[in-house]
Amino acid sequence: MNFPNEQILYRVTQGDEAAFSMLYTHFRSPALKFCTTLLKDEEEAENVTQDVFAKIWDRRVQIKPEHSFQAYLFVSLRNQIFDQFKKFEKDQQLRQQYVDRMTFLNDEDGDDKEARIKFLLGAVELLSERRKQILKLNIEEGKSYKEIASFMNISTNTVKNQLIKAKEILRRQSRLAIS
Repeated sequence: MNFPNEQILYRVTQGDEAAFSMLYTHFRSPALKFCTTLLKDEEEAENVTQDVFAKIWDRRVQIKPEHSFQAYLFVSLRNQIFDQFKKFEKDQQLRQQYVDRMTFLNDEDGDDKEARIKFLLGAVELLSERRKQILKLNIEEGKSYKEIASFMNISTNTVKNQLIKAKEILRRQSRLAIS
């Protein structure tokens, strides 16, 4: 008999924890070996394996008993590992951008910093009145989203969205000032 058979997989889709436990017990070791081969880290391989099995349990209704569970599992493991690699790479890029930006700011002489500050203040003035007011209340006065929302009689979500957009515009302007 080929493990797992359709009956066991069907039981898993119905929420049978004992059937899922059988799947986990059967596939845990090969899954760990596969992950360790790609990640070169046993602890991280264990974490990925646990995460993938937890996701499979959460999405058990999507399991197709007539298809290969082994293929589904190993594709899921591979995708999870690749997502981690992408996240790690993005984190590294963000850290490097931060270091580059801080180095740039520290390398500037006083006149350059002053010119950049003036440029950014000018960019703030170009924001809509509402965004400008929200930004100033948040940054200059240190008010929370909730406090700003109450003060301006708008929703907290609106405050959050307006701040995100204002900061995005200022970041873009800041990049233009650097280059």
